[in-house]
Formats: sequence, C-alpha cells, structure tokens
Amino acid sequence: MEEDHQLCEAAKSGDINKVKTLIHSGADVSYFDAEGLTPLMHASKHGHALVVKTLLEAGAPWNALSPSNLSAGDFAMDAGYQEAFDILLNAGIQTELVLGNIARKENKIGDCNGDYLDDRVSFSEDKLMDSNSKAIMMAWEKPLMEAHAKAVCSGGGHILNIGFGMGLVDTAIQQYAPVTHTIVEAHPEVYERMLSTGWGEKDNVKIIFGRWQDILPQLGSYDGIFFDTYGEYYEDLREFHQHLPLLLKPAGIYSFFNGLCGGNAFFHVVYCNLVSLELENIGYSTQLIPLPVKDCLGEEVWEGVKHKYWQLDTYYLPVCQSIQHSE
Repeated sequence: MEEDHQLCEAAKSGDINKVKTLIHSGADVSYFDAEGLTPLMHASKHGHALVVKTLLEAGAPWNALSPSNLSAGDFAMDAGYQEAFDILLNAGIQTELVLGNIARKENKIGDCNGDYLDDRVSFSEDKLMDSNSKAIMMAWEKPLMEAHAKAVCSGGGHILNIGFGMGLVDTAIQQYAPVTHTIVEAHPEVYERMLSTGWGEKDNVKIIFGRWQDILPQLGSYDGIFFDTYGEYYEDLREFHQHLPLLLKPAGIYSFFNGLCGGNAFFHVVYCNLVSLELENIGYSTQLIPLPVKDCLGEEVWEGVKHKYWQLDTYYLPVCQSIQHSE
C-alpha cells in the first residue's frame, strides 16, 4: 500500500527513475489514491510524458475514471499537454483495435438490439423513449440531423437512411427532394407510426421493415447513406462499414450519428480516431466537422430521461467518402 502511494507521488513529480523502481518492486499501477486518482492520471495531469509511457507499458489502464468521470487522457487534454495526450490517444486506439479483433474472432457481435426491438416505446413532442426511460432520440438533435441530411444529400440522387426514430433526419432529407429515399426501420411500433403519419404515401419514399443485417439483399447502391440505430454497439457500426463498398456509389457521401462515448471527451476523441482509421482501411476518408451543441443542452432537456447519452459541448459530424474521390 505504501509503495502504491509512493508510485502516485513519483508519477505526480515526474520522477521516472523512482517510478521504474517502484513498478519493478511490484507497486500497483492501477492503484487509486485518496483523491481517486491513479498514477497515470497524476502523470498526465502534470504532463510527464515519459512517466505516462512507462506506466502504460507496465499495464496501467488508459481508460480508468476518476470520481469526476475524467480519464488520464482528459487530464492531459484539459491541461494542454500534447505529448502526454498523444501517447494516451495512441494507447487507447491500439487497445480498442485489439479488442475489436478479439470480439470478431470470438463472435461476440450477436443480436445486441434484440431486447430493444421487443420493447415498448413511447413518443412525445420532444423525445422517443424506451420502457426504461432511456432516450432513443430527442428533439435537441434536430440541427445535427439537418446537417447530416445536407451532407448525405449534397450529390442528390438516391439516399438511404438506416433507423427512422423520430423522423428528424428523414424530414430533413425530404427537403432535398432525392430521386429515391429508402428508409430501413426495425422497431415495429416506430414502423407503425411511420405508416400512420404518411411516410408510406410519399412518392419517392421506400420503407423497408427489418434489421439492416437481415434486409441487406433488398438494398441497392446509393449516392448518400446515413446510419443511426439504437440498441446496437460499435461492433455493429463496424460491421455495417464492411458493406459500404457495395452500398455506396463511388462518389457517394456516407455519414452516421457520432454518439460514440458521448459522455467522456477523451474517449470520444479515441473513438473518432478509431472509426476514421478503420474507415480508411476500407478505402474511405473521414472529415469531422465540429458543431457546437452546448446551447441546446440545458438541464431541462434531460428531464425524465434516465441516461444523458450526450454530455459534450461539441458534436463532430462525420462526412465520409471514397479516398479516390476525396483527393
């Protein structure tokens, strides 16, 4: 216990030799001190990049959280310590890449939105909720959805949207009068509401009911694609991306709701970089356009909502296209 405390103090002061000695003698790199901080957090908070690197190599968890829900990367980012931040960012990306490969090899993807599709949902003027009072979609997202629609409709033509929700993005897409507008929706109650509100009667709209994984053979190729599903995980988004070369025309634009780790600024940066890297590996460049959302998110917005799925001041809207057509 004393050695663990000493490791925190050595990390805080940047004493690399003492840090190495303590690690070698068995001090716990995952230890939380009385402040609720790990040695890695202390080193990051004070910009000791070499100590950060040494602790990570010794197995210190990059994603541990303090009592105020800050990670080592948040501390480095907030204090402007670029070298320490870059080391932590790279560690996060590399770890998540490895975990993604493990998940695929162990076939853990599975039917992760099955519970949601069997769940009752409730509609109100400003939100769509599941039975556990978790928000599926909320009205504050409207400006974001309008920006997504503008991006994917920039080339006109044929547009695909995966996930209707409250219809915010589809309403915005309709303003661009695409030649065809295909909407995939898997939840039976949302689907019924779509039909009852006239979406099935629009001349250029085609609605396909079902999980996107099951209806892929019914899809064609599109000039613009937007992806925003609920009750799925990053692995599902990653799986969808593997189908982009068949679904998206060579000059097409793809975007998705970027809610990845929306409760932690550093984790969000890690996943923005991760998804950009993985899209690059299959031939797509990703531009992340910053949109300020702080003014949209007062406490009253979340009244009655069990989980704040977005807590950051800036939303990074992804615009993806084939690398050959973005050069």
